[in-house]
Amino acid sequence: MNIQQNLKRILESIPKSVTLVAVSKTKPNSDILEAYNAGQRDFGENKIQEMAEKATSLPKDIRWHMIGHVQSNKVKYMAEFVHLIHGVDSLKLLKEINKQAQKHNRIINCLLQLKIAEEDSKYGMTANDAKDILQSETLSTLKNIRIVGVMGMATFTEDTRQIRQEFNKLHNIFENLKTISTSNCDMQIISMGMSGDYQIAIECGSTMIRVGSSIFGSRNY
Repeated sequence: MNIQQNLKRILESIPKSVTLVAVSKTKPNSDILEAYNAGQRDFGENKIQEMAEKATSLPKDIRWHMIGHVQSNKVKYMAEFVHLIHGVDSLKLLKEINKQAQKHNRIINCLLQLKIAEEDSKYGMTANDAKDILQSETLSTLKNIRIVGVMGMATFTEDTRQIRQEFNKLHNIFENLKTISTSNCDMQIISMGMSGDYQIAIECGSTMIRVGSSIFGSRNY
């Protein structure tokens, strides 16, 4: 299992305009350092406390991405260092992120998580929910967050036609939301695509992919 070779192979297979987030959840610091030494700087975690522990002991120029479901009461543990929060699924959560970002005098970048999959297990809001948030009075008062794009997960299926449909749906929602202009919203990122489907995601307009097992091997649970 060669992490550096895996990284190189993936980076060579994707356009330069696409950001690769190496999903390091459950992986030891030694694996992350191996990827870091190969030049990787963006890492994704799905548990806030695990990410916070890693952030204290790993190089400070790592850009940490929170890609899992976010509980409001845990935002405080990552507010000081998190680079991008992918899974924002409510205005309530945005308010909490804003409050915690204020304490550290920083602006935290966020993606709105949209539900594009037919599976019930996936979190996320509808296109209308996202539109309502962007047009809400409340959002304009949140000076310590910036909404920089959208995130979504396709259904876990072998049916590439369905996956493509869901990714196209997210791309269309992104294009519509981009037309709403607010002071703390600058839509640039479409975070979609994982180890099994990132090539399709890129064809459908993804600008950021989240890849774990193809880099680090299967998960250690």
